[in-house]
Amino acid sequence: MTLYAARSVPSGDLVELADAAASPLEDVLGMLHLRPESGLSGDEVQRRTAVFGPNAVSSHRARWLPVLWHQLRSPLLGLLVAAAIASYVVGERGSAIIICAILAVSVGLGFGNEFRAEKAAEALHSQIRHQAVVVRDAREVAVDVTALVPGDVVRLRLGEVVPADVRLLSVNGLQCDESVLTGESLPVSKSTAPVAAGTSLADLSSCALMGTVVHSGSGSGVVLSTGGRTEFGKIAAGLDTHPLDTEFQVGLARFSMLLVYVGAALTTLIFGLNLVLHKPLLDALLFSLAIAVGITPQLLPAVVSTSLAAGSRRMIRLKVLVKRLVCIEDLGDIDTLFTDKTGTLTLGRIDFMRAVAAGGETTDAVLRWGLLCTESAAAAGNPLDQALWGSPAAGAQRAALAGFSQIAILPFDHERRLVSVVVKDPAGRLLLITKGAPEAVLARCLGVPAETEASLQAEFADGNRVVAVAIRPLDRPQSAVTAADEHGLRLAGLLVFLDPPKPDAAAALRRLAGLGISVKIVTGDNGLVASKVCRDIGLGSGEVLTGADIDALTDAQLAKAVQTTMVFARVSPEHKARIVRTRRRSGGGVAFLGDGVNDALALHAADVGISVDSAVDVAKDAADVILLAKDLDVLADGVAEGRRIFANTIKYVLMGTSSNFGNMASAAGASLFLSFLPMLPSQILLNNLLYDSSQLAIPTDNVDEEQLRRPSHWDIGFIRRFMISFGPLSSLFDFVTFGVMLWVFHSGPAQFRSGWFVESLATQTLVIFAIRTRRVPFFRSHPSLPLTLAALSVVTVGAVLPATPAAHALGFQPLPGAFFAALVAMVIGYLVLIEAGKRVFYGAIRPPLPPVAAPDRRRHLRRRAGHFSTASRQRTGPAST
Repeated sequence: MTLYAARSVPSGDLVELADAAASPLEDVLGMLHLRPESGLSGDEVQRRTAVFGPNAVSSHRARWLPVLWHQLRSPLLGLLVAAAIASYVVGERGSAIIICAILAVSVGLGFGNEFRAEKAAEALHSQIRHQAVVVRDAREVAVDVTALVPGDVVRLRLGEVVPADVRLLSVNGLQCDESVLTGESLPVSKSTAPVAAGTSLADLSSCALMGTVVHSGSGSGVVLSTGGRTEFGKIAAGLDTHPLDTEFQVGLARFSMLLVYVGAALTTLIFGLNLVLHKPLLDALLFSLAIAVGITPQLLPAVVSTSLAAGSRRMIRLKVLVKRLVCIEDLGDIDTLFTDKTGTLTLGRIDFMRAVAAGGETTDAVLRWGLLCTESAAAAGNPLDQALWGSPAAGAQRAALAGFSQIAILPFDHERRLVSVVVKDPAGRLLLITKGAPEAVLARCLGVPAETEASLQAEFADGNRVVAVAIRPLDRPQSAVTAADEHGLRLAGLLVFLDPPKPDAAAALRRLAGLGISVKIVTGDNGLVASKVCRDIGLGSGEVLTGADIDALTDAQLAKAVQTTMVFARVSPEHKARIVRTRRRSGGGVAFLGDGVNDALALHAADVGISVDSAVDVAKDAADVILLAKDLDVLADGVAEGRRIFANTIKYVLMGTSSNFGNMASAAGASLFLSFLPMLPSQILLNNLLYDSSQLAIPTDNVDEEQLRRPSHWDIGFIRRFMISFGPLSSLFDFVTFGVMLWVFHSGPAQFRSGWFVESLATQTLVIFAIRTRRVPFFRSHPSLPLTLAALSVVTVGAVLPATPAAHALGFQPLPGAFFAALVAMVIGYLVLIEAGKRVFYGAIRPPLPPVAAPDRRRHLRRRAGHFSTASRQRTGPAST
């Protein structure tokens, strides 16, 4: 690969990843003509962007051709097109033209709605950003990861995803999790020393690779490769980039298979009956195929797409972003939420309260050691360091800190839960300072005073967050710190912080409980602190399990313990993931809300991973849903919206399958005693198109409150029972219509078909008002105005169609006025019978069982690929993959 020098030159220098890894750092910088402290200039960045393209391995863009193909690839559609061609060839040209016109309108409706949904997904993706800190024009700036170019000098910090393939320039305890590329579960230590020539990818310790995660420490490096030329990009290019199906999509596929079986059985039966009764072969074929289409909710994808697109717009207003539209329904399926407490149950505004001295130290000394033991400037530190440096007490210590200098640092990681530094005091003495979780610090100290232990427990019981500080003089210069140095310490004291509960947390928890969601706290903090917060906000005082307790339990014991445990404290990333997986195997939908690098495993393991916009990159990559505010009330809004969308989708499914099944069964029965087809194939398709068009307004419908109180999920057995129970009720009134047309009005084929067309369209369209709710319609449950207008408009169009100039071409004949009086009576009778059927049906069924948890989704690579993607730009040239 060619890299251009930091200064503009006509031709660049060839620097391969393997060559850079095996070369001394000075040689690499010389080949690149690069000064790390200056980085690239703005003009050079623009030039390289034009040459190399964006640092992206995937693109999220709505493209009309794939969407159109999705509408055209239906096997039934192909059969009907073939049947229309056959009709044209044998002289039934009118029928062929009508069939083609109806199919074109149907495809157009589906295409329009699905393409709008794709545009909505593209808009969502464009709002999810990942940034990297780079050196440009001799200053550090934050840029989108897709804007990186070869030659950029990037900073690597804890919890960040490495944004490109880089040759390391400096490291400070840097370790990277490379499992996404190599499968190695343990983090890999990094250095700036060159490796031997021919070293394998897994052993390139002098390089950090795109897509891997900074597990601990920090560092910097120069970008060698971007986009599809990186090792990660080469793997991602070979993947099937179609995202793995969600639980909602799996349910939709199972429902589709149910329709295939029912449609195949009815089609075969009707075709056979018509042949036995010596009906014309072509008529029998066309009629059977039309029946197959008629029983299929053709616009189900359009209804789903419309619901999801409209839902995504509402969810954005509710401060909820979803990476994939179908995740909206999965969000509505959750019944257990695991979440951290900081910023979720608490304000996340941490205040330093006081220092508690130990071992003969003064409180001022404890505070001074705590201020010195930080990884970075106060403004860029972790929240506890920010609170410490921002306190009035710290301001009084600034003059005393002026004479100290930091010599070496061992950064914080989630296994040690410590940070250590070597500092030199004004007199030139060296001192090791260690700061971190009290349990971890005290375990490395000698002779901890009993009164300090008691003070620590008292602070925990009051719900305060505590950091312990310990020190050890060094007798010789030391330019680096390792974990082995963190021993034989003397406890200096405690730093006490307050993170008060949110005033509205209790109300948000009550709302989640009203949605049937059990909330459990998973935290790295002390169990006493978390329990105190839970009691303060009314969450209760369930059992507390620590990481050590979890290690002692088998999976079966943990599954039982999870049911009653409210707080999981002092847990590692592996503990979090194990808790989530165990709960999933017990059934129900499990969500995990996290924003740190230590949450990534659990986010991957959950049915729905939820993060926040301020989270570290690896957490946002692992999440399905991103909240623009870390607030449980926002999450409750998202859950309710997901259930509302799912409820409206199921309305269409229940109504379409039951009424279509009834109408098509009626057609099969009519074939036994009629000497003509009860409805022409083109009329069946037109009926289905008009009916489906009215249902495009279902996504706007209101949803009863009780439908939002429990998780929503597919239950194919329930749908099948509903179809079998309510389909015959529709058939009953179809046969009444047959009798009225034959024996009251003595109708011929054209008028018979017109009457049944109008009646079947009216009954199956208006039944939405009864099926959309378990309550009494209109009185205790009100449909939306768009749905009401759409349904009434379609029924009106169907009623007047036989009297229009197009009636003859469609095979219709005007109907007598008395028919409409009978129609009104039949519709009223039908709706009353449906209401009675609802009482019997819903009174007899048991509540559906929770769905069986699916296996863990293998989505790490695909999700990480979304980190390096563009939303609105189609790439060409070298950056394409």
